[in-house]
Amino acid sequence: MNIYISGLSYNINDADLNELFTEYGEVSASRVINDRETGRSRGFGFVEMPNDADGQKAIEDLNGAEYDSKVITVSVAHPRTERPPFGGNRNRGNNGGFRRNNGSGGNNGGFGRY
Repeated sequence: MNIYISGLSYNINDADLNELFTEYGEVSASRVINDRETGRSRGFGFVEMPNDADGQKAIEDLNGAEYDSKVITVSVAHPRTERPPFGGNRNRGNNGGFRRNNGSGGNNGGFGRY
């Protein structure tokens, strides 16, 4: 079972997560996600537990619990969905966000004002 943990203190590391969840059963992997540029924790992480019953018990007991002076949220991790590059289509239609002015509009090259 893959478990998602958010609301983590920035002081928490992989070993801390492993230790917290080991109280509920075997942990096959634990990882706090860090910012690529700064290396600082982003405040969330994942734990993999091979036994689903142990994972479910950990979720029930730890969701909403205080850990390192912060209230954490613990839930089943869902697969990441693919996002279009650069934020995707923002409903600009086929004209890329510009409004046509039918060629009349002086020196604006045929593009109207917003």
